[in-house]
Amino acid sequence: MSTNARLPISPNQLTVLRIIATPVLLALIYLDQPRLNWVALGLFVLAALTDYWDGVLARRRGEVSRLGKLLDPVADKVLTMTCLIMLVALGHADVWATIIIIAREFAIAGLRQVVAAEGVVMAAERGAKWKTAVIMVAIGFLLIHRPVWGLPVEAIGGVLLWIGAILSITSGLSYVRHYFQSAAKP
Repeated sequence: MSTNARLPISPNQLTVLRIIATPVLLALIYLDQPRLNWVALGLFVLAALTDYWDGVLARRRGEVSRLGKLLDPVADKVLTMTCLIMLVALGHADVWATIIIIAREFAIAGLRQVVAAEGVVMAAERGAKWKTAVIMVAIGFLLIHRPVWGLPVEAIGGVLLWIGAILSITSGLSYVRHYFQSAAKP
């Protein structure tokens, strides 16, 4: 395959696939069968990888679009937040950690709207990227939630989810701090 070869799919199509995969993933989580949990994990990993690849493809191909800028964060939140809510409903994820994570997402989405109305783009910070990675790994463990090779998978996922919640708070506060610092500058 040459380096100029293109995948036959656009970045926006990858994003839409992530949205379409979410109800299937939720059904698999809801069924909560050991084999289906592994299928859910595989689908979640594939969907999470589309989050990475849609951005890479858009930048490499020069196909960054308004639609992509709108859909990508929506697809991310639809995927992760609905998985967390379903995991809470089944008793596999901590409700308070999930509330913290979801509340932060709403707060920062609102802050981004305010900033956008002022004509400023609020780029993702490193802490927010770590937060996302930790939460996605936590969800992966919580999807399985049964011991694997003697490892307490659900407990590991629970600890990672709380680390994700703490990173949600710290990265959220960082966004707020940067906003007020930039607003204070003449």
